[in-house]
Amino acid sequence: MPTSIDHENSGSAHPANISSPSQSTSMEPISLHDTEGANRDCDDQLDALSTLLERENRIKEGAERFLKLPLTETMRLQVESELEMAAGEIESLTRKIELAGTSQGKRRKNGIPVNRRKFAGQTPPVGFRFRADSDDRDRDDFRTALAQANVCIKSLNSLSRPVTLPLSPSSQSSTSSIPAGDSDRSRIDIMNRLVCIFQRNLRVRYEINLAEVVQAMIPSLADRCSMRCRAAAYRLIRHALVDSDSAAELHKQPLDWFIVKSLARDNKHAVEREQVIKLIRTIVDIVSEPGDRRGITGTGMIPLSESIMRAFLAVAEHAEDPFRPICVQTLAEMVLIDIDLVARSGGIRFLLHALGEGPVEVGPMLAATFLHIIDSPRTRAYLHLGTDLEIALSAITDAYGKGADHADRMRSSTKVVQLMLRTWSGLMYFCLEDQHAIKSIVNTLRIPSLETREIVLDMFFDLFNIKAPEWYKTFIDGRRLTMYRKPRAFADQLADQKPPEKAPGTLKLTDQYIALLVLVFTDAGLLDALTGMLEECTTGSNLSRKATLLMAEVMQMANRVLPLNVAAKIQAVPRVFNLAADYNRGEHRIVGTSALSAIDSFNRNRLRLQPSVRNARPRANSAEDAVRRGQRQVEQVKIKIGMQMDDKTFQSSLIETQVMLTKDNAKWNFEVLQELIEGPLLNPKRLEEAIKVARFMRRLLSFFHPFQHRFSDLPRKQPNIRWVRLGCSLLTTLLSSPDGIRFLASEDDLLKQLVKCFAQLDPFNGTSESDPIFSKFRLSETLTYGYFEMLGTLSRHTEGIDLMEKFKFFTAFYHLSELRDREDLITAVITNLDYTIDGHPRIVLSKALTSSDARTRLYATNHLGDLIRDSLTPVTWTLRLLLTQIYDPEPEVCELAIQFLEEACDAMEVLQLVVEMQPTMDHLGEIGHPLLLKFMSTSMGFRYLYSAGYIDREMEMWFHERNIYYVIQVEIFLSKVFSSEAIEDDEDVLAFDGVVPPHFYGEMAKTELGCQVLGEKGHFSEFSHFIKQHGLESEDLELILKLKSILWAVGNVGATEGGLPFLDEEEIIPAILEITEHSLIPSVRGTCFFVLGLISSTSQGAEILDDYRWEATLSPLGLPTGLCIPLDLDKFISLPAWKPVDVKGDSDSRLLPPTSHTELEVITAIENLSNTVIANAASRSLARMKSRPEYRSAFSSSAVFFRALHTVSTQRYRLPVRRYILDLFTTELDGDLVIELSECANSLRAPPMFKQSEAHINRVVSMFGVKHARGADESDEEDDDDMDDDVEITNDRNPVITLRPVSRIIGFDG
Repeated sequence: MPTSIDHENSGSAHPANISSPSQSTSMEPISLHDTEGANRDCDDQLDALSTLLERENRIKEGAERFLKLPLTETMRLQVESELEMAAGEIESLTRKIELAGTSQGKRRKNGIPVNRRKFAGQTPPVGFRFRADSDDRDRDDFRTALAQANVCIKSLNSLSRPVTLPLSPSSQSSTSSIPAGDSDRSRIDIMNRLVCIFQRNLRVRYEINLAEVVQAMIPSLADRCSMRCRAAAYRLIRHALVDSDSAAELHKQPLDWFIVKSLARDNKHAVEREQVIKLIRTIVDIVSEPGDRRGITGTGMIPLSESIMRAFLAVAEHAEDPFRPICVQTLAEMVLIDIDLVARSGGIRFLLHALGEGPVEVGPMLAATFLHIIDSPRTRAYLHLGTDLEIALSAITDAYGKGADHADRMRSSTKVVQLMLRTWSGLMYFCLEDQHAIKSIVNTLRIPSLETREIVLDMFFDLFNIKAPEWYKTFIDGRRLTMYRKPRAFADQLADQKPPEKAPGTLKLTDQYIALLVLVFTDAGLLDALTGMLEECTTGSNLSRKATLLMAEVMQMANRVLPLNVAAKIQAVPRVFNLAADYNRGEHRIVGTSALSAIDSFNRNRLRLQPSVRNARPRANSAEDAVRRGQRQVEQVKIKIGMQMDDKTFQSSLIETQVMLTKDNAKWNFEVLQELIEGPLLNPKRLEEAIKVARFMRRLLSFFHPFQHRFSDLPRKQPNIRWVRLGCSLLTTLLSSPDGIRFLASEDDLLKQLVKCFAQLDPFNGTSESDPIFSKFRLSETLTYGYFEMLGTLSRHTEGIDLMEKFKFFTAFYHLSELRDREDLITAVITNLDYTIDGHPRIVLSKALTSSDARTRLYATNHLGDLIRDSLTPVTWTLRLLLTQIYDPEPEVCELAIQFLEEACDAMEVLQLVVEMQPTMDHLGEIGHPLLLKFMSTSMGFRYLYSAGYIDREMEMWFHERNIYYVIQVEIFLSKVFSSEAIEDDEDVLAFDGVVPPHFYGEMAKTELGCQVLGEKGHFSEFSHFIKQHGLESEDLELILKLKSILWAVGNVGATEGGLPFLDEEEIIPAILEITEHSLIPSVRGTCFFVLGLISSTSQGAEILDDYRWEATLSPLGLPTGLCIPLDLDKFISLPAWKPVDVKGDSDSRLLPPTSHTELEVITAIENLSNTVIANAASRSLARMKSRPEYRSAFSSSAVFFRALHTVSTQRYRLPVRRYILDLFTTELDGDLVIELSECANSLRAPPMFKQSEAHINRVVSMFGVKHARGADESDEEDDDDMDDDVEITNDRNPVITLRPVSRIIGFDG
């Protein structure tokens, strides 16, 4: 079978590649006697093209033969794709052969060689491009493609007409038609070719007449055509659409009934149905593209008829349909664009049902869709308050009696409810009607026999963002918390912690929203419901203890995030104290006292068991420090005792180490050896004795000599690491005495051999070794890496640095930094060197920071950042080196340096030092803005940036653009943080920890000069004017977004001491409060809520808001925390009620009633199929009609067929029923029938003033006589799902009824 590689090869065989080198490279005029050679080249080119054409024809023939074989669906699609590609290549090669033949004829006629043309201003040869002539080439390609497209359209038109043949003696007729199979294949071939043209040249789509294309391919949609022919036709239409105008033009074409019938087909026609759904999705995507529409969500216009929408909706409703998920998703997108269309077709009702009882995986998506709808007053009018969106709560509120099997459904529902409650739209919607929905959730905790209440408790833990540590399980199991101990690895976890988090008093948006949630749910009776759970069992259970834990957490959270007087009311828990004080009923006292005791135990042990930021910093009086301090005292005492060791004991200790007796280090007594080095040998006298008299030190140091291959060959395993530590201690001991320094410098070869080891790698030395000591293998697998730690030990002492300079270690380090493939060496050097002493180590680090290898620079920058982070006080030289890294050509290095600078500049001392260095950051672009905003918060930094022109430039950008970007980023971050499926590793979640991001205007207002510039620019006055003018805007999406951005700007200015007077002068706080209480957009109210929290972060702002009954949360020291809560909660969270929109269909959708009894009976039975109570009886009635000869005309009538189509397009029918109705009719849907249906639509349409007679209104015709009345009762007992079987069964048992129909209500007796 041909593959795509064949086509790539054939497509790459361009004429330019076939032409001779002289033809493509010669730039000199060719004389006339070279004409024959040029013509010969053209002949070769034609031969090559002909060969390729022949090959492509073989591929096409082979693919066509393949299609006649029984193939799998995947294999058939692949072969069809190959056939399309082959057809396209044949077209291209044919065109090239024609062009080459024409050019060859002209050359032979004129005797002009090829390369003369490109200097005469004409088209250059293929494969040689001039920029000036490229537009001509594109125009030629476009004109050719357009001509080919028109040829294809004409070919499609010709296939739909009968072919006239000349008369012959053997023929009876002068006309003949192409066989159906050949016609379908021809149509598919032409349509696929046209799609290829559209894909290769997009401009053709804009120039082609869409109406002509549709009219040409309508015959391909007929029932007589194959499934693949219809699929190819839908695919062609999809590729012909380019913009909303073309989609609107398509809406005018007579395709609705074709699409309706295609969507109703069974799964055997999956290819056709897939292309229809793709076409609908393409229309939706085109309409959803941002254009000139400035309206709110749901105010667009989707060019789809209600008949198509109902057919599409039927697919989405059918649970077994494989296309259901994509249809549900598409309907959710549609409702955000054109909510009126979806509402008219019943889509909102279905989406609400899917939200409450549909697939679990679509729940969050549908919840987010309806939250967008609620955010606008125009679109939320399509929802009925109290019944529609509350269906999302049904799995929780209706859980009683469902059993344990309902737990999974309930758990997924709590995720959806949690998602909705963490948005402003969802919270304010559920707070309508006196918090009816909120109270219904809380009241599920009051049902004693509900076993799944633990799921609701878990939802509250997640909703309030309560992280459950390991010791919670101990509490819930009923064990005493005093018996619980921290895990052994707890100290290690603290040691491994990265930079400390923000201070507890730092403003967090998440805390402010959770404060509101706590206030709302406690107001709805959450604590009272939890107390009721405690009363159920006096002995206590896991469920009651979990309720106690939630109560304690809520009380603790209220103390942290709510104002004192509000928190005090919550923490009073009067019902619990009443139970504890009830001396008349002992069980009440037991419950009350147990709860209070558990809450008290929880609070007492919380700080002991739960790590916090405060405890993450080592404290002098902590328990861990006491242990470490005791260990250090013991070590110091041992050292003192060791230094006072007498001669005899010292000699015996030297012998006991076994160093003097054997060279095998495995036989050495390591403990005694370590005690000697860290004790007695620190005494200069003992060290001199060990060096000169006993020669102990010489034998010991020889073990560490690299070329001895004793220490350097030991494997890098945990038991051997102690020898590295011993070597470092030995060097420290030697450096503490002049004799030891002299021994290292002149008597021992350790340092000399180490320098030679580095020389083995030095490219400037020339003494390379095949197996150097510092090879990559040795560094990773042996203790050779320990030599770098030893050199680091030397660099901690001035004497050690002198020794390293004497032996020219630093020169070796400088040379090593030039090795491109040994970044492991330089990273080991810079990691182990000590930079406390000014000198060569710092120069080595700076050289690594400017290395030619990007990985080395990145590692060195990371190490430098760690040095700055670990430094207790700001160090100027490290900051200066880090500032040089922001000019690194590698973006990754630059970003890392900026990240460390931002972190370091959180300390004001570091920020002042960095500003004094006056770095230039214009080249950094976006990544440098956060650091520059920090600069602006200091007077010196603002002056520096103002003089550099940064302030004026950025101020204009923030005024016009960055304000909008700021609000979008904050809302995205908040949605991700609050998402029920938030991923902790998400970069956005990691970057945003809930703290308000720095804002340009807020940072500007922190300095006196910044306030002065802000006042002179007049931006704040414009902000104030906009808020007062458009504060209650609820229609224009752009104005609403701009309003949010301005509110954030005003809030950040008001969060500073210097910026608050701006708000006072403009009297803007009352305007913000007005928006908070009266705006119709929940997200705008939420923005104002956060902005008021920003304003309350200063003492003066908190006092101003207190006058308006908004109380700020204060820290224990009386300082504002930036959290602010309304004392009148209802004014803030209550939206005004609305009157639901009366959704109406098209005004001209009524039809004149049928005049024939047979038509009336058929249509009435079809209408009865929509009633689930009598649907089975109606289907049996239709089956009987279908078998009667007098009804055959009705089932073949285009008028009756139109009435049936009209019925299924205006009422709700399930997908199997729709399929059954369409299969009843013997009419074949094609272009002619569509025209007839269009005529029926005009002739049967009822005039606007038409009133149906009482007889038709009250009469519902039944095919059951009096004796068959019980059949209706029988149908009541049958399940609705039996329709799938009944619609396919014809009645062969009962005789056909010939009596005149009787007026009855089907399904009921009498």
